[in-house]
Amino acid sequence: MKIGVTDMAKTRELQEQESERSVSHRQLPVSQAASKKATAVANANIALIKYWGKADERLIIPRASSLSLTLEGLSTWTTVEFGRPGTQPDDQPGGQTITDCLTIDGKVQLGSSLTRVSKFLDIVRQKAGIGLPARVTSANTVPFGAGLASSASAFAALAAAASKAAGLDLTPRELSRLARRGSGSACRSIFGGLVKWNAGHDDESSYAEPVDSGDMDLAIIVVLISSAKKPISSREAMRRTIATSPLYDAWIDSCGKDLDDALSAIASGDVQHLGEITEANALGMHAAMMASRPSVFYWLPQTVAALNSVAAIRRDAGLGAWSTMDAGPNVKVLTVGRDAERVADELRNRLPGCEIAVHRPGAGVRFMR
Repeated sequence: MKIGVTDMAKTRELQEQESERSVSHRQLPVSQAASKKATAVANANIALIKYWGKADERLIIPRASSLSLTLEGLSTWTTVEFGRPGTQPDDQPGGQTITDCLTIDGKVQLGSSLTRVSKFLDIVRQKAGIGLPARVTSANTVPFGAGLASSASAFAALAAAASKAAGLDLTPRELSRLARRGSGSACRSIFGGLVKWNAGHDDESSYAEPVDSGDMDLAIIVVLISSAKKPISSREAMRRTIATSPLYDAWIDSCGKDLDDALSAIASGDVQHLGEITEANALGMHAAMMASRPSVFYWLPQTVAALNSVAAIRRDAGLGAWSTMDAGPNVKVLTVGRDAERVADELRNRLPGCEIAVHRPGAGVRFMR
């Protein structure tokens, strides 16, 4: 699998695939509005100052603000069509059961994946005042559930496509707040480049906004150690870390200062200082996770090798390179754009067997014709 290189024709073909299968999971009032369709594409983002843990799980309000970089080549294309893809008479005279259909990368999704998407679509339906079922088709260049922010690009694209298909005209901030309801990190993928997520305290105050990067030239190198689905979901891992880790509160307390320092480094164009803060923040998060009971431990032997390699490249090759990690075994490396290919080559020499790809800053969510 080549991360970041997309066969556009194949992707569009996947987008247009439609399934005849559907699942009935609840009843909704049926609107008489005509079917509407929209397609959006969003890129994943990698957090430099992490979000880990919710103050409000229903609204997905984080315990700390965060900072991320949206990347090209880690993308999700999503089409949403509201209409009548699966209506059947229910047990009540004159009633109807409304069903949503979900296809991801050509495979029909049932169970928890469909339920999660349908619950999010319920928010859109409520805002738009419609009761139509939806057919959702999605294609990705991001491995699902491997710690590469697949939910960020997925729900950012879904929020944009669903809101437009439902006839909503949302501002970027409103769209960010909506995407947050599907996946916290998705609120950041609404915007390109460097993005700050203001934690806030309620639905109105928790949203992302772009950060001016000035002349700062950044890139992220993804060291793909495993594309397998992680053994513990981020949601469960967060809950366990908050509830049981003796290190969690101290890490959360440090995040505020880390964010302020990172923003100061960006304002002054100091990539080295930004990298040092980024690396320390990620290691602190994983230390808190590992201290959970039972431990949340995503690292593989190759993860340790990758972290050591990044430190060695800094020390021996004199190149600016700093590690960061999310919930999973894969390592991302922050560097300056002009050195990105050299750092990637160093990593390939030191980490045979790992897939390594350079990603430049990417655009925010956009609609496709």
